[in-house]
Amino acid sequence: MSAKRTAHIISHTHWDREWYLPYEKHHVRLVKLVDTLLDKLDNDPNYRSFYLDGQTIIIEDYLQVRPDQKGKLEKYIQDGRIIIGPWYILQDAFLTSGEANVRNMQIGHQDARKYGPVAKIGYFPDTFGLVGQTPQLMQQSGITNALFGRGVKPTGFNNTVSDGDYESSFSELMWEGPDGSKVLGILFANWYSNGNEVPVDLEEAKAYWERKLSDAEKYASTSELLFMNGCDHQPIQLDLPEAIQTARELYPDTVFIHSNFNDYLQSVQRSLKHELSTVKGELRSQRTDGWSTLVNTASARVYLKQMNQLGQAMLEKVAEPLAAFAHAVRVGEKYPHHLFTYAWKTLMQNHPHDSICGCSVDEVHREMVTRFEKSRHVAEAIVEDSTRALAEAVDTASFAEIGADALPVVVFNTTGWERTGVVTLELDALRLYFRDGYKLEEASRLAKEVDLTGRVLVDEQGTELACTVEDLGLQFGYDLPDDKFRQPYMSRKVKLTFEAEKVPALGLKTYAWVKKESTVAGSSLLAGERVLENAVLKIAIADDGSFTLVDKKSGRTYRDLGVYENTGDIGNEYMYKQPDGETPLTTKGTAAQIRVLQDTAYQAAIEIIHEWAIPASADEKLDEEQRDLVYFPHRKAQRSTRMVPMTIRTVVSLSRGGQGVEMEATFNNQAKDHRLRMLFPTDLNTSVHQVDSMFEIPQRGNKPAAEWENPSNTQHQQAFVDVSEAGDGLVVANLGLNEYEVLQDGRNTIAVTLLRAVGELGDWGLFPTPEAQCLGEHTVRMAIIPYSGEPSRQTAAYAEAYQFQIPWTLSQTGVHTGSIAPTYSPFAWEGGDLAFSSLKMNEGTGDLLLRWYNMRTQAAELKLNANTPYYYFYKSTILEEHGERLDKDAAGRLTLPVGPCEIVTIGVSS
Repeated sequence: MSAKRTAHIISHTHWDREWYLPYEKHHVRLVKLVDTLLDKLDNDPNYRSFYLDGQTIIIEDYLQVRPDQKGKLEKYIQDGRIIIGPWYILQDAFLTSGEANVRNMQIGHQDARKYGPVAKIGYFPDTFGLVGQTPQLMQQSGITNALFGRGVKPTGFNNTVSDGDYESSFSELMWEGPDGSKVLGILFANWYSNGNEVPVDLEEAKAYWERKLSDAEKYASTSELLFMNGCDHQPIQLDLPEAIQTARELYPDTVFIHSNFNDYLQSVQRSLKHELSTVKGELRSQRTDGWSTLVNTASARVYLKQMNQLGQAMLEKVAEPLAAFAHAVRVGEKYPHHLFTYAWKTLMQNHPHDSICGCSVDEVHREMVTRFEKSRHVAEAIVEDSTRALAEAVDTASFAEIGADALPVVVFNTTGWERTGVVTLELDALRLYFRDGYKLEEASRLAKEVDLTGRVLVDEQGTELACTVEDLGLQFGYDLPDDKFRQPYMSRKVKLTFEAEKVPALGLKTYAWVKKESTVAGSSLLAGERVLENAVLKIAIADDGSFTLVDKKSGRTYRDLGVYENTGDIGNEYMYKQPDGETPLTTKGTAAQIRVLQDTAYQAAIEIIHEWAIPASADEKLDEEQRDLVYFPHRKAQRSTRMVPMTIRTVVSLSRGGQGVEMEATFNNQAKDHRLRMLFPTDLNTSVHQVDSMFEIPQRGNKPAAEWENPSNTQHQQAFVDVSEAGDGLVVANLGLNEYEVLQDGRNTIAVTLLRAVGELGDWGLFPTPEAQCLGEHTVRMAIIPYSGEPSRQTAAYAEAYQFQIPWTLSQTGVHTGSIAPTYSPFAWEGGDLAFSSLKMNEGTGDLLLRWYNMRTQAAELKLNANTPYYYFYKSTILEEHGERLDKDAAGRLTLPVGPCEIVTIGVSS
């Protein structure tokens, strides 16, 4: 090291909004902290600056209680003494969607700019691993660095640090994403509290700095040493200027400064002499013993992950595209930016790692459920307004010529690919408003007398579709007009279920239920008592409820799918630990009750019921070990000998146009301290697999690194995991089931975690969490999609898995003329291996922004047409900045090369 070294001391507090205390108890402490900080800045010019943990929500939370302090807060931000941004919250990386991360960066920048400059710091102090596309996301945000504490070096119990042969030689490294984007990585090698509570006393300071300087120099590649003065919920160190002066007196060969990240990073860049290691792709602590990766937060409190999946999908994949669609084709239809910001903020308040990871005390997660519902309700209201406006603009007049008393239905496909699937709509066969003079008794009688017979479902060409009609009877309802008092009515409601075919991407297709004689003959997808079959798949159910899946295109057969596995779990909300020597319980060979549940021309389903019994809990030793704070890998508890029932109802369904088989499992969990998984043996010979992550399909090894000691090798997923060999593959898609494992069982079995029940938080003390046992009713959904042949088949399977994530949207409308054709899409695109990600509107410009990402490491090409008044294309970023103009060809089509794994955003302007 250089004789003249610099100690950069950066004051901060890592602020988990909620964790081992409920939100409001942390909130009270936050108000005290910021009050103290402002007083210190008022009275001590030597206290130079404070980093506000990279998240602007801290300002929002503080001003909620202390609005009178806004002016002072704003002054110190503008003066650079309080440094804010770039995020709204510090989110978990693997359990939040790509678009949620983009909105987090967008809203963080938007809020920070209201006060002053935005810190261009890629701040991930305690994130539980980092996704591979982070460097590209940083670069597109104008950020050239990433500071993080986990991923390439392990931290264990109570954030202790381990030594070893890891990916980087220094705490400074180059981090490269799959597209080639690079940022300077700064690893908090001695954690983000290595400069905490600096002593003022000479003797104490000497001992402190001897240790701290040595620890920092051990990893640093330059003489610029980083010391983080703060930790989780750490109060301000008021005597830090005095402590720094003491250090200067003790070490005249060292420059001690009260620094900030910008100055520190610039100093590192100037001082770099060593060639830094380049770390590529995901940072998941792959080169560790595997015990402290915190990966099993992906399965803690699964119900939260399911609510998050739906909440994200409703905002980014349904409400935003529909609102953009409505604005683009309906003059004067406003895009509700303010509502989207509110809904996204409410959802993202559940995205910090201690929240979405399910690793907090029970009170925290109860409040999360309310936030999820609040955000989803706003999204649903936006969807309702947008679909109503669009449906009213669809030309449905032709249905009057097809059959009498037509009741049109508009089906919206907000995914990025043409879509076929089974849809359901509750439709009013008759609606009688009380405003029209109907008395309650008369309206009820007339609604009950409606004749529902002699009707068929047709498309715009008059072609009849197979349809199931369920009479829901008399129902009360009401409208809430924008210009009148509420309008109550009585209606006769029916539920229509049918298969909507080839609905255009980002578009709509219109049908109508009309009075007309039926000409469609009945048919079935049942090929036997327990066999489902369509043009591409055949599924046969065995006596034990497992099933065989045949890909008819290739002839490949997948056997023993859908077996349930149950093991004990004596770990905690962070990590799974199976009792030593335990043999897993499975439903393999256990007789199940099996019956046909549905048999229609468009869909068939078989119900499977397992009457199972599993241990009631862990034995009494677990409680003893938890109280003694025994580190979870060292626990010796076993499972109880007492058994409790576990009844699992599984529905396996296949639609006529389906490319995969769908599964829904429902069970009432009455056991504690255990894990439930579903197994899908692939029997494919491969050492790697692919998995959906943030804007990427990374390839991961089936076998962990040599350093890995944990018998479990569970990993994170978002929409799906894929195991393939020589063009044949099996994709298992899920809704909010974020944990999987490819087993080392000789069959490359995909195991998906459905439930993990534990009774303590874990980490630095004993925090009982009885509600993390997840007792009660649970429902999970998956889709199994085989493919074979050309790479395009794999891409199509991925598109199917992405579509599985997104709810269909339907709206009833009337017979009328309109400006929108019965089948229509505002955009048409082609892109081979590109995945569509989002369509939204920019608040500042009114432009539409569309985003794709390249799923492969080879270059691709995007072709885009806009069938709207918007006609001017430009290249943008995730911050929606206006970039280079993109030329169209004579036909008005944009053709754009897309690099390997590139995230590409296109602005469309008038």
